[in-house]
Amino acid sequence: MTTEVLERPEVKDADADTGPEMFHYVRKDKIAESAVMGTFVIALCGERFPVTRTPKPGSPVCPRCKEIYESMTG
Repeated sequence: MTTEVLERPEVKDADADTGPEMFHYVRKDKIAESAVMGTFVIALCGERFPVTRTPKPGSPVCPRCKEIYESMTG
């Protein structure tokens, strides 16, 4: 199984400044399908969402996804 950082921002209320958007790790083979078909992907942390954006280098990553990924690759 391969994973890659994916672009699902944690959308918050526009009035609340809760910090930067977070991106999640998901199965790489599901990214294109989700982007084209609108199907939901499941992040390592359990978050479910459709792919709508691509992260830029240096984008903040979900801490839980990062922890799980590092435990898998470490």
